[in-house]
Amino acid sequence: MQKVQSAGGVILNPRGEVVVVSQQGDSWSLPKGHVDLGESALEAAKREVAEESGITELQFVRKLGSYERYRIGKGGTGEDTSELKEIHMFLFTTDEDTLAPVDPGNPEAQWVPIHEVANLLTHPKDRDFFDSIRDSLK
Repeated sequence: MQKVQSAGGVILNPRGEVVVVSQQGDSWSLPKGHVDLGESALEAAKREVAEESGITELQFVRKLGSYERYRIGKGGTGEDTSELKEIHMFLFTTDEDTLAPVDPGNPEAQWVPIHEVANLLTHPKDRDFFDSIRDSLK
């Protein structure tokens, strides 16, 4: 098993919606991805948000914490235990409205009302994490 560092963000707009992204067209998560060599977790989070949602005008609010989980399995089901991710999450706000993913592995992004986000997330640990921070976002 390989352990990797990952970083991403909860992006909140003025309407109280959060960006959720499709991975490989078969699962949904918050925008996040691997931290590259020489990159801080915050830098990686901003880069991943830009790649997976098209949003580049981000205002950093605070670190939301981190959690571990395995990669989502093929076809969006189960877990791929070959990779354990330590995921560092940050809260950002933005006034940008248009979502335009540039990462071909994440073909779709959408704004989702805060109270509906957890129900859309595929991985149970992503849902648990979002549920644990949801009330702090309002």
